[in-house]
Amino acid sequence: MSTRDRLLAIDVGTQSVRALVFDRHGTLHARIQSPIEPPYHAPEPGYAEQQASVFWDAIVATCKALHREHPDIGARIAGMALTAQRATSVFLDADDQPIGPAISWLDQRRATQVPALPRLWRTLFAVLGLTRTIDRFQRAAPANWRAAHTPEAHRRTRRAVLLSGYLVHRLTGLWRDSVSAQVGYLPFDYKRRRWASRFDWKWRAVAIARDQLPELVEPGEPLGMLTDGAARALGLAPGLGVFSAGADKACEVLGCGAIDAQTACVSLGTTATINTCRSVYREVTRFVPAYPAAVPGYFTDEIQIYRGFWLVSWFKQEFALDTVDAAAREQRAAEALLDERIAPIGPGSDGLVVLPTWSPGVRIPGPEARGAIIGFTDTHTRAHVYRAILEGLAFALREGRERIEKRTHSPITCLRVSGGGSQSDQAMQILADVFGLPAERAHTHETSGLGAAINTAVGLGWYTDHAAAVQAMVHAGAHFVPNPLAIAAYDTIYRDVFRGLYMRLKPVFCRIRTTFGTQAD
Repeated sequence: MSTRDRLLAIDVGTQSVRALVFDRHGTLHARIQSPIEPPYHAPEPGYAEQQASVFWDAIVATCKALHREHPDIGARIAGMALTAQRATSVFLDADDQPIGPAISWLDQRRATQVPALPRLWRTLFAVLGLTRTIDRFQRAAPANWRAAHTPEAHRRTRRAVLLSGYLVHRLTGLWRDSVSAQVGYLPFDYKRRRWASRFDWKWRAVAIARDQLPELVEPGEPLGMLTDGAARALGLAPGLGVFSAGADKACEVLGCGAIDAQTACVSLGTTATINTCRSVYREVTRFVPAYPAAVPGYFTDEIQIYRGFWLVSWFKQEFALDTVDAAAREQRAAEALLDERIAPIGPGSDGLVVLPTWSPGVRIPGPEARGAIIGFTDTHTRAHVYRAILEGLAFALREGRERIEKRTHSPITCLRVSGGGSQSDQAMQILADVFGLPAERAHTHETSGLGAAINTAVGLGWYTDHAAAVQAMVHAGAHFVPNPLAIAAYDTIYRDVFRGLYMRLKPVFCRIRTTFGTQAD
């Protein structure tokens, strides 16, 4: 067997970059993480931006640290792939230099002026009740903000790419990107997994030209080879193959092995999601696209809770710094201490309910969205609030499951769980009990990286297709069986209290929005 028996996955998140080395069986042999500090800058309220070079520098630093810890690893790398955060935009000039900072997916700025759509399209959208949805899409598009607010920089733009496309160029010198990475405010045809046709309304809605966009490559296909400069910077062999993988969520679904319609990938990450994967394009939320999966010809049906396990970070920062400090002194994760403190509390947190709609959405929830915690009594403690947050997220994900099942007519029978929150046994058990289904961790929590490695293995010809690679490289981890008594309790709470709670509070949220406004306006 060749000594080149390892796969390198670079996972570029919002807060850190990870270099992950897997073998052909999906075993993680090395993991190096470098923080991005700060994750973004906010020069004005609602802004979230970062210099694009910061991400490349973090990749270089991470790979150098990998070689220091594993001096012989470079000679064993057979191929590599990149997976990155979605919807972070980079704009570059004719010399391939970024014009201003990258605009993060967290950014909330909105264009005051947007390109005018032809009357025919305006009429059609009005008939379909989509006028406000299309207007929000246009105002949220980073290219439109630049055209309206920095016109000189917009005129100098030669390339408009997502962060993944910028990093692929730094690796290979080519303007290419994965089909599965194209999730953002771009003229992309999600159903056909390619740039929109020349007559598509999106070209009139977004201030981007076709020749500014990269060539798209299906997952598992080669994007190019490492340039000599990139190879020197990363400590890898010049000409090493770089393969198309996809955005972090798409790779996460693949790395969980959730490539059939009956298996749901639940990601307990900063943004919590529930996804299923299928070969048929179907919009589970009307006029919100299914995203391209990290498998050629497949799509993911995704429901998002935008502020998912971000709520746990928020809770720790605002209400549990003493717990964080105590955990640090004991060299433990703060979540481990919090798990111990909520264990004695029964399902339902003694009547405390969290509605985790902390941020506005496009359709469900709508732009008026606010979060809510209801049911307080003098018996409730911080531990109750923490448990109620975990339960509220599980309820919202169950609601997403029901929407997917209703739209696709396919029952979900298996849960594969990933993301940082999946390391909490209490979160896993609550999820199993709320869904009434066994919940299973993947054998590694680095599922996005594993998805990228699977695409590399397919690209190298180690496996005939993605299904064969998943069978060989994804394995079962810890298994959580639902408790019948907890299932009954949660089912009552979900049906009688949580489901419909947003619609009952919506008039209040609308009144608050009218009074105070929102960053999404």
